[in-house]
Amino acid sequence: MSKTKVAIIGSGNIGTDLMIKVIRHSDVLEMGAMVGIDPDSDGLARAARMKVPTTHEGVDGLIAMEGFAEIAIVFDATSAKAHAANAEKLARYGKKLVDLTPAAIGPYVVPPVNLDQHLADDARNVNMVTCGGQATIPMVAAIAQVTPVPYAEIVASIASKSAGPGTRANIDEFTETTAQAIEAVGGAGRGKAIIVLNPAEPPLIMRDTVFCLIGDADHDAIRESVAEMAKSVAEYVPGYRLKQEVQFTPIAAGEPVHTLLPEGAPPVTTKVTVFLEVEGAAHYLPAYAGNLDIMTSAALRVGERLATRTPAQVTA
Repeated sequence: MSKTKVAIIGSGNIGTDLMIKVIRHSDVLEMGAMVGIDPDSDGLARAARMKVPTTHEGVDGLIAMEGFAEIAIVFDATSAKAHAANAEKLARYGKKLVDLTPAAIGPYVVPPVNLDQHLADDARNVNMVTCGGQATIPMVAAIAQVTPVPYAEIVASIASKSAGPGTRANIDEFTETTAQAIEAVGGAGRGKAIIVLNPAEPPLIMRDTVFCLIGDADHDAIRESVAEMAKSVAEYVPGYRLKQEVQFTPIAAGEPVHTLLPEGAPPVTTKVTVFLEVEGAAHYLPAYAGNLDIMTSAALRVGERLATRTPAQVTA
């Protein structure tokens, strides 16, 4: 069976890690191009050593490449602003775009929650939300499968060393995009996202906390739903795990949680807390960079599923 050719725009940490995952671990995807803007980047150098066609002229260089017509899927691992420009330039060529930036031009996709829906919709540009979103939204969705979630809040703590220039430039987009996806994908009535860049040495792996406010519900059913969802994520992110048992805390009378709830929300009686950690696979990045590993692993899962619905060659 022929593999589907893909291109990766962005030769930084995320793009390079994704390239290595495609080369080493994918049975259905094949690297067709690695695209950057810095001719001296390590990502482009590694791609060249691995016999992957490269260009340092950005998306324009990609479009001009001899094998561009054979590329069916383009992963964008640049920045929110750059993706908007890249998507506009690629629109006329009929490629499938997998956006690893917080640009959110296309629908949000979190593989175990709604990937099948967007495969059926045949979306041309899908957005991978953020690393915090990929880690936590499955947990919000798992709880929402059991009971309504009027409010959900996530705190993503990542090693400062794993946050490169792109991540730091997109902090505002991170919180906004993640909060929106908590609602649109996770099913919460209102979502909030907080990111913490932890400067600890040695660097700590990614840790996430998910808070959900709910009414009366079956706690055992929630525990089971969360455990099943964690198992689904761990199928493509082996370092993803629950840190401890799901916690249920009664909300004290008079606690002003109404300030967090959307208008018309039902009464809430319980705070559900889920603790997670994500250890990276260390394909290219250190194991503490689980925040980047979960993004590239989720993008790989999406690309492989798209490949089963996308011809191996696309005519420009």
